[in-house]
Amino acid sequence: MNTADLGLPVDVPSTALFTDQYEFTMLQAAMKAGTAGRRSVFEVFTRRLPNGRRYGVVGGTGRVLDAVENFRFDEDVLSFLRERRILDEETLQWLAGYRFSGDIWGYPEGEVYFPGSPIMRVEGSFAECVLLETVILSILNHDSAIAAAASRMSAAAGDRPIIEMGARRTHELAAVAASRAAYVGGFTSTSDLAAGFRYGIPTVGTSAHAFTLLHDRERDAFQAQVNSMGRGTTLLVDTYDVAEAVRTAVEVAGPELGAVRIDSGDLLLVAHRVRQQLDELGATDTKIIVTSDLDEYAIASLAAAPVDAYGVGTQLVTGSGHPTCSMVYKLVARAESADPKAPLVPVAKKSSGGKTSIGGRKWAARRLDEYGVAEAEVVGTGPVPDGLADRQLLVELVKGGDVVAREPLDVVRDRHTAARANLPMSATQLSRGEPVIPTEYVNGRSGSQTGA
Repeated sequence: MNTADLGLPVDVPSTALFTDQYEFTMLQAAMKAGTAGRRSVFEVFTRRLPNGRRYGVVGGTGRVLDAVENFRFDEDVLSFLRERRILDEETLQWLAGYRFSGDIWGYPEGEVYFPGSPIMRVEGSFAECVLLETVILSILNHDSAIAAAASRMSAAAGDRPIIEMGARRTHELAAVAASRAAYVGGFTSTSDLAAGFRYGIPTVGTSAHAFTLLHDRERDAFQAQVNSMGRGTTLLVDTYDVAEAVRTAVEVAGPELGAVRIDSGDLLLVAHRVRQQLDELGATDTKIIVTSDLDEYAIASLAAAPVDAYGVGTQLVTGSGHPTCSMVYKLVARAESADPKAPLVPVAKKSSGGKTSIGGRKWAARRLDEYGVAEAEVVGTGPVPDGLADRQLLVELVKGGDVVAREPLDVVRDRHTAARANLPMSATQLSRGEPVIPTEYVNGRSGSQTGA
């Protein structure tokens, strides 16, 4: 797998250093203690959703699979670790042959999740699993945050297309990942060509205000664009006077003008005026695209406006106020010894301050009500109750170190649409509230249930 597929510069040889130093120091200490080979189970979950959010969206799973495949220690990486004296020679020699050979299960990308959902489960030796913590969390926390924001925005937009255009508002590599996550969450296209190149996302774009300002007259700019791109192009009409620009745009392109874009002002008022003006000029099929620091609330406020599409940048790539999901990667079970046949023992963090975890390898299922609508996220250990056996959420992603569940991005996008539609109607309300369904924990030994 080429690292370009991750949105990385082509000269980055691996993902092995996309990690925190303590992953390596834990590895070295465990090797010396003779515990590094113990079979272990790590799980990714979040204890709570961002404040006010009703559901989360799993984003970045495909990128995680690429990252695991690219987690390799070539000579340059090993030399860096050796020169910094981060690890001893014995550990460096072990890393030279590192290949993840374990199993990974997880919620399929695009699925929704809730507090306590075991979004991803990584199984193998402690040594090979602990090294993956940072890169897995880095990807899932970022992409899931963007996908959740995109989902809220696309739900607010309804059937109207929504364009991702935030590349200039974030890090250049994060922009590519954000475009991908936005597409999962329901956006229809992106302005970022790297995202289009790497992930096949439809790309769009015409001109900025600089193009109008370059020319002696606004008419000259419009004519140049139409000459280059045809009458179906989108003309930006708010550089000077909007009404005059709309009139000039139709005169230049004719009623076949594809669209006009409005990027400032009272968008609700201006959109109504522009729609009326276009219709009076005979450009009844010309569409109106609005941009300008939109978020899900602004999009919802424009639901009654004669708007045909939205463009979103800053608020999308920053997660609309929640740029991370607070996901964690915790050891939940480990073998009693390094013997491959040693039984697994549940382990859990019990510290105070709201950072406890629940031990044991977990399954998850979504219980439906009599109408087929989700009513609870059920998470448990031990046998899965008969009534939930066919509603399990985790799927096999990696088996024996080999990726077994890579899938097209459009499949992921459609999955999210279906998963969101299966939630109670209040899931898409923008008012602040609790998770739209509760999380229930089932103890495999007693069968007892507790709420989240």
